[in-house]
Amino acid sequence: MALLRGVNVGGINVKMADVREALGAAGFENVRTVLASGNVLFDSDRTDAAALKSDIEAVLRERFGYDAWIVLVDAPTLERIVDGFPFDAEREGWHPYVLLASDPAALTEMMSAAADLDLGDEDIRLGDGVLYWHVERGQTLNSPFGKLTGKAKYKSTTTNRNLRTLRKLL
Repeated sequence: MALLRGVNVGGINVKMADVREALGAAGFENVRTVLASGNVLFDSDRTDAAALKSDIEAVLRERFGYDAWIVLVDAPTLERIVDGFPFDAEREGWHPYVLLASDPAALTEMMSAAADLDLGDEDIRLGDGVLYWHVERGQTLNSPFGKLTGKAKYKSTTTNRNLRTLRKLL
């Protein structure tokens, strides 16, 4: 599956039906989307993940005219990520997030940078290829870690999803 970063926020608006059509026309099979936040499920026999990522980003750039970035993840990996969420995902008033990256070094760097932040009640934990993040509802963009995740240097390699969204992808 491809997790698109930054669509339908910040002025980059794409219709998921158009994404399905574009990727289908590019040869991807059984293309379907979940929610409007850029979650694309598809089938492919291709094994070169870097080339696959590059090709999907090129289709999105050409069709929608924005600098597209995606994170690829397969179903078994996603299941492991969801099962590994270390915080109380049902905690009232809190968002259970998972940050995924096309370059895992970005997550390690973010975790290191977070050590210098006053996180208050936020919880952050490095997982296997992901960062788990628990933040109070309404504070996602304003929290110290939320501000860190929004830095330009992370935009081309990371994306974040609510755990509930990831569960819908399984």
